[in-house]
Amino acid sequence: MGTQYKSYHHFKGDNLTPSEKVERKIVELLLNSKIPDRKRESSIVFELKHSSECVQVARIIAQKRNLDISLAESIAALHDIYVIVNGTYKEHAKLGALITKKIMIEIGGFSDKEISIVSNAVAHHSEKDVYTDNPYIELIKDADVFACSLYKNAEDEYRLSKSELLFQEYSNRVKKVRKELGLNPNQVWRK
Repeated sequence: MGTQYKSYHHFKGDNLTPSEKVERKIVELLLNSKIPDRKRESSIVFELKHSSECVQVARIIAQKRNLDISLAESIAALHDIYVIVNGTYKEHAKLGALITKKIMIEIGGFSDKEISIVSNAVAHHSEKDVYTDNPYIELIKDADVFACSLYKNAEDEYRLSKSELLFQEYSNRVKKVRKELGLNPNQVWRK
């Protein structure tokens, strides 16, 4: 036999990778939040689910695009960190970048370059109508809208809360990801 297998950790203990520590930190922040749902724009349950869903989607997209999966996980887990900490979406991307840097430094194990990549992606993830040549910024924009497109009534919410032009950009991103993943690109929003 000779092959040793590392036991799956279930996010317990201290032998987690830095990106796994980020994921655990997000869950802990939400479970220990002092801001009740009535004072949040989204529920704690939604934020838990959305963070986890975006991490999973980002892992898949990162593999398709040959990007670093650990960076993708960290970006996806942290992309709504300002909402998680403060309960509001106003300026959450830019303000979240500052919290992202702080958390990554506190957790440790990340290089300055990795902290820059992750915080930059967090800072720009809300700019869905802006296309960049930065693969990690594009990854989180795509993972975010794709994950949301799988919820019933997300289309109605975006039609109400976004301009028609921005709604079309969200739809275009979902179509692109669906095609990339081998899914029907014409089934943009879950009915």
